[in-house]
Amino acid sequence: MPQLVTLESSEPVVRLTLKRPEARNALSMDLLSELLAALHSLRTTRAHILVLTGEGKSFCAGMDLKAVVGHPGDALKLLSTLAEVTCTMRKLPMVSIARVQGAAIGGGCGLACVCDLALTHADAKLGYPEVDLGVCPAVVAPWLVKKIGPGPARRVLLSGGLMSGTEAHRIGIADSVYPDVASLDAAVEETVRRLSAGGPHALRATKELLNQLDGSLDDSAVRQGAELSARIVNLPETQAILKAKFGL
Repeated sequence: MPQLVTLESSEPVVRLTLKRPEARNALSMDLLSELLAALHSLRTTRAHILVLTGEGKSFCAGMDLKAVVGHPGDALKLLSTLAEVTCTMRKLPMVSIARVQGAAIGGGCGLACVCDLALTHADAKLGYPEVDLGVCPAVVAPWLVKKIGPGPARRVLLSGGLMSGTEAHRIGIADSVYPDVASLDAAVEETVRRLSAGGPHALRATKELLNQLDGSLDDSAVRQGAELSARIVNLPETQAILKAKFGL
């Protein structure tokens, strides 16, 4: 089986790449398991900067919903693992940067939001189209609320659909936006350089403080969200929508 996640370390920086480009880096159970293992391995590293990205044209197309059609037990397992991934990533003792070089959809946009910084380019597509598919975005909702606030998050999650990188920056999902991928890559490297010049203990302490202040250390809403979202995914109406979407 090909490796679905790679981790490259060159202290003080580690680079974590989702490697399922043929499926737009969609979050299958295998990919999520590898991602969670990689994140666990970082909890004791001396590196203090993490760059998260996806191989190919997409950052991450979100949950592999096709995998849960007709498999009611798989939905909770997949969503619970996604919840664990986001909680683990948020608690890492390093500054995390999402290099959103392409589509970040649903759970993929959630991964970008759970990072400390999210950088993208104008033509990237981001958003939460879950309600369009009859799915409840309950795992990623707490992270979006923390990122942009409850009012804007309510509008984004209930409206569904996608937005450009420019719009994502305007409402706060992306912290910075650049004209194209080349400019994005230059900005990511400049951000890494700037953070590398700072004090690692100060960065870690500041991140831990921010996690305490915004409630990121409380996993309950995210874990309960996995259960709620799994129940909705397994409803007959949702299964019918997904079967029609995937031609099953």
